[in-house]
Amino acid sequence: MDYREKSEIRDGMRIDWDMPITMDDGLVLRCDIYRPIADGKYPVIMTYGPYGKWLHFEDLYKDQWRRMCADHPDVPAGSTNKYQCWEVVDPEKWVPDGYVCIRVDSRGAGRSPGVIDIWSLREARDLAQCVEWAGAQEWSNGRIGLNGISYYAQNQWQAAALQPRHLAAICTWEGAADFYRDMAHHGGIFCRGFVQDWSKAQVYTVQNGRGTRGFKSRMNGDWVSGPETLSEEQLGGTRRDFYEDCISRKLASDEYWRSRMPDWSKIKTPLFSAANWGGQGLHPRGNFEGFVRAASQQKWLECHGSEHWTHFYTDYGVALQKSFFGHFLKGEDTGWSKQPKVLLQVRHPG
Repeated sequence: MDYREKSEIRDGMRIDWDMPITMDDGLVLRCDIYRPIADGKYPVIMTYGPYGKWLHFEDLYKDQWRRMCADHPDVPAGSTNKYQCWEVVDPEKWVPDGYVCIRVDSRGAGRSPGVIDIWSLREARDLAQCVEWAGAQEWSNGRIGLNGISYYAQNQWQAAALQPRHLAAICTWEGAADFYRDMAHHGGIFCRGFVQDWSKAQVYTVQNGRGTRGFKSRMNGDWVSGPETLSEEQLGGTRRDFYEDCISRKLASDEYWRSRMPDWSKIKTPLFSAANWGGQGLHPRGNFEGFVRAASQQKWLECHGSEHWTHFYTDYGVALQKSFFGHFLKGEDTGWSKQPKVLLQVRHPG
């Protein structure tokens, strides 16, 4: 297959496209690495997920992007916005501060081959192995932080429970923690809307193998979903049907759900859980439960409002993230030691 595997200097960064990371079963995942041009060892901000590392935010989430920029002009400010992606950090706002930003396409999605099995233990192991790979690279200081919204937050709970040696901090921004109770079977009653509509609209549309029938990246002019173009029948054979998996497993005791639950007693990484009062029926419960149940001695909870995707990108959200990661990945005095353990937005009528 024709993968890019190209390194170039653009917009004040060195960008390594489509770099390979080999998993313990031999599968090669693909990642993009945004790093400072100067040689050195830097902390890493990493995400692993299925939304396509080459898909620009605006190409699938146009209304959300435009509304966010209109309501919060600080979001697009200070960046060319060429590398903006859904629910992950903008490298142009992190690399200048001495961070390496790595985006990994999860197995079966975007540029990574394999079978999509959403939030599986296999995915969690992949993420843990990606953390260990990044921690051993010559440009890494060995401290890896996980940061991102929703999917990119939810798998942090799972990966942290596996205790990869180089994982130094996690920022779970609006991420469920118990997929049975937070998402698929509220109160034991099956909830169809999200598990069916979301997987079809946001995951399978960028499945690896869509090739020329998928999106073309405005970042580099190549195909978001890999160089190979498969038929719909072939694509169906390289993914588990998330909706069918959810509806056919009605009890939380099923191995399917238990394998996706983190062992809270093993989550000891410093963590910052950022919740949103909105998004009921998906995220808030997980952020609160994760904060309370994780065994981490150093943990913080913050809860804000506005749309699900917004504050992660605003100056308010970015400042919180940089204060947290600056403290744990760089050892800087960012003022994080004075951050309240619990900070809640209190809303009032009108």
